Amino acid sequence: MSEETGLGRGAWLEGCKERGEWAELCFMTRAAGRGMGVMKPFGDSRRWDVAVEAGGRIVRVQVRSTIYKRRGTEYSLNMMGPGRKRYRPGAVDFFAVFLIPEDEWYIIPYRALGKKMTLHFGPERKYARFLEAWELLEREKQAPHRGVGLARNDKTFERGGQASGWE
Repeated sequence: MSEETGLGRGAWLEGCKERGEWAELCFMTRAAGRGMGVMKPFGDSRRWDVAVEAGGRIVRVQVRSTIYKRRGTEYSLNMMGPGRKRYRPGAVDFFAVFLIPEDEWYIIPYRALGKKMTLHFGPERKYARFLEAWELLEREKQAPHRGVGLARNDKTFERGGQASGWE
């Protein structure tokens, strides 16, 4: 992307919220470019930012991004949800972490975080196996989730907060 416009790096965005919204758009563009369907929930009340459809399934993705280096050698990223609390199991399927200055995406399954609340990305490449791992969004099989309106016979439905009747 062009250094002239600043569009591959997000440096032109001053606020964290604006930079986060820009990172979500970048994620959606990359996912759509790989042939995945992307959906953005209405409002900010969900624990996830974007839903991705691929291979007949829908997964929930929380997009995180950073431009800040810690100790000059590693990027550090807070993985806490609202109220500075850990994401509950089942609230999110994947984290898409964008290291803006490096123009690198890490696609990390929720279960890979363990109990970590902060991730560090440095020279040792601890999360290297998740670098540009877009295929994880496309292939991992999971059951449908509560609260995600999925279509059956061209009608979106939920019953008692639980999706039912999947084919």
